[in-house]
Amino acid sequence: MRPLTPLLLVAVTLLAGCSKSEPARPAGSSAAASAPAPKILHFGNGTEPQDLDPQIVTGVPENKIINSLFEGLVAEGPTGSDTVGAAAARWEISPDGLVYTFHLRPEARWSNGDPVTAADFVGSYRRILTPSLAAEYAYKLFPVVGAEDFNRGRLADFSQVGFKALDPTTLEVRLRQRAPFLIESMKHYAWFPVHLATVQKFGGLERRGTPWTRAENLVGNGPYLIKSWRPNQKIVVSRSPTYWDRAAVKLDEIHFYAAESIETEERMFRTGQLHKTNELPISKIDVYRRELPDSYRQDPYYGVYFYRFNVTRPPLNDKRVRRALALALDRESLVRNVTRGGQTPAYHFCPPSAQYTPQARLQGDLAEAQRLLAEAGFPGGKGFPRIEILYNTSENHRAVAEAIQQMWRRNLGVEIGLINQEWKVYLDSQDTLNYGVARAGWIADYTDPNTFMDMWVTGGGNNDTGWSHAEYDRLLKASYAAPTDAERLALYNRMETILMDELPMLPIYFYTRVYAIDPKVRWVPNVLDNRSWKFVDLAP
Repeated sequence: MRPLTPLLLVAVTLLAGCSKSEPARPAGSSAAASAPAPKILHFGNGTEPQDLDPQIVTGVPENKIINSLFEGLVAEGPTGSDTVGAAAARWEISPDGLVYTFHLRPEARWSNGDPVTAADFVGSYRRILTPSLAAEYAYKLFPVVGAEDFNRGRLADFSQVGFKALDPTTLEVRLRQRAPFLIESMKHYAWFPVHLATVQKFGGLERRGTPWTRAENLVGNGPYLIKSWRPNQKIVVSRSPTYWDRAAVKLDEIHFYAAESIETEERMFRTGQLHKTNELPISKIDVYRRELPDSYRQDPYYGVYFYRFNVTRPPLNDKRVRRALALALDRESLVRNVTRGGQTPAYHFCPPSAQYTPQARLQGDLAEAQRLLAEAGFPGGKGFPRIEILYNTSENHRAVAEAIQQMWRRNLGVEIGLINQEWKVYLDSQDTLNYGVARAGWIADYTDPNTFMDMWVTGGGNNDTGWSHAEYDRLLKASYAAPTDAERLALYNRMETILMDELPMLPIYFYTRVYAIDPKVRWVPNVLDNRSWKFVDLAP
C-alpha cells in the first residue's frame, strides 16, 4: 500500500470542536452517578482519503478507515501479527494447496441488517476484476483460476473464474497454482466484500467514485459504521450494533483526522486534540526522544521509501541515466542527517525480513555515476533537461526531496525541480504517468515478500512507471508454481537482480514508523502497522 503524510486543512472550527470537555450533567446529578464517558479515540490519519471503496483505493490512510468499516474473510488478531477468522469462522485447504473452502459465520451481518453471504464475496470479487472498473489491486486476485483472464478481457464468463458460493455460508476459492501467502494476503482490503445492492443503487457496480461511500449511504460489515464525514477535516465512525463480534469492540467511536501538515498534526497532539499522530516532523524527533519519551514511538515497519522513474519519458528511458541518479545518492547521510528516525539505507527494493533477504544489491560509486551520465550524452550534467521530483504535500517529503536535489546537483551537475501535489492529484499523476520522478513508498500488504515483487509485473495496477520486462514477468509466474518456499524465494532473488539492473525505481531507505501516541492508548505495534480496531482500547 502507498503510505503518505498529512496534507489537508483542519479548520479552526474543527480544532475548537475537538476539545474533550466533560459533558454537562443534569441538575442534581453527580459524577459518580453519571454514565461513564464514551471511549473516543482521536486519531491522526494523515490525509483526506482518496475514497472509502475498498476495491478502488491503494493507500495506507484509506486502509485505516476501511478496516473499521469492512471486514474480510480473515483479519489481524490481537497482536496484529497473527491471523484469525473474521467473516469466515473457519476454512480448509486441500492437500495440494489449490482449493480453499471458507465457512462464513451465520451471525455475520451488514450494517443494514442483511446477512453476509458467500454470494456477496463472489459478486465483490467479480466487481474488482471487472476490466472497466480499472481496480489497481485487481492483480492481488490473480492466483485464482481465471481471475487474470477475466480482468484482462480474455474470459467473458465469470462462472469460469475460481470463486463459487456453494451455499449461503460456504465459499470455495480455486487457485491455478499454490499461493502459500493467500490466507495472510486476504487480510488486505482488496479481498473485502462490498454491499452489492448499495453499490448498484448509487451508480452501478462498474463505476468508480460514486456516492455509495458517502456517510449517509455506506453499508459495511465491520466493527464500526460511518457516523459523519466532514471532508478535509475528519471522519467519525461509531460501533456497529449489527457486527457479529460487537461485544469485543472496546472503543465507542474513532475520529479520523485529516491535517494540513505534519507540523499541524503534531501541535494537535501536543495540545491534547489527538491521541496519536500519523508521524512526526523530522525537526521534532530529537525533542520527543529527549523530552517526551513516553509518547515517542519508533517501530519497525515493513516498507520501502523509493522514487519511481517514468521510463517512457526521456532521458529517464535510458537505463544509464537512471543508474547514474541512483548511484549519486548518499543514503547513509540522508538517513543520518535528514530523516533521523532509525531508517536503513536501501540498496535493493524488497526490505529484508526473517523470511527473505535479497542478495541483489545496487553497486557502484560516484565515479561510475558520472561516467554513465557522460556516456548517455550529459557530461558533467551539460545539456541534461530539467525534470522534476513529484511528491505529495508533506514537510518530511520536501526535506528528503531537497536533499536529493542537492546531491544530484553537487554530484552530477543536473538541475532537478520539485513539485508537490495534494494526495488525490498526486495519485492520479502517477497513475497517468504525468511525472518524471515521483516520490513513492510501499508498505507490505502482508508479510510475505510477494507483496513487493508482484507490483512490478507488466501492466500491474501499482507499477506506475511504464516499465515492462518479459523475463521478470516469467519469473513471477514461475514463483507461483514453485513447489517449495525456498525455490520461490530464490526466484525472487533473480527478480530483484533484474530490478537493480533495470532500476524502474530508485530505492532510498527502509522505513521505520515514527509517531507520537498518548500512553493511554492500548495499541500493539506490528511491522505492517495494521490492526483490527476492535482490539484497540483507551485506559481510564
